[in-house]
Amino acid sequence: MLGASGWIEQRALFGERSTFWCNLLMQKRIKKSSPPLRSTYKKLEDVVGCKWSVSVLQAVGAGIARPGALERHIDGISTKVLSERLRKLTQYELLSKQIFAESPPRTEYRLTDKGRKLVDIIDRIRTLDEEPGKADKGDLPDS
Repeated sequence: MLGASGWIEQRALFGERSTFWCNLLMQKRIKKSSPPLRSTYKKLEDVVGCKWSVSVLQAVGAGIARPGALERHIDGISTKVLSERLRKLTQYELLSKQIFAESPPRTEYRLTDKGRKLVDIIDRIRTLDEEPGKADKGDLPDS
């Protein structure tokens, strides 16, 4: 014998006219069974596309590990945005979070291997940007 949810699922699976509750139940089942996959490129776009993520990664790479110190080091970042970025960067496995069982609790962040590789790439891009370009006015031949 089918329960209420089994009966609703069966109706939905066999294409019978569904109700609001049937659709809602099926949406919940689909969300639970197949979490959305984010491609590596989309994650990179989310990290590099945010104006604060690069600053947070570089500050942690420079040895600033605690949220309060990060907030003081990065000009203009709010506590809310910093918390969101730290959570997102930890979720993407670019940072690792360590909570110390002290009173008051202390939290520190470190770069993971992936995070170090990304910071190295960002540093190379910065170096490339700082190099004098060949198209500078001083390098152009006179015509």
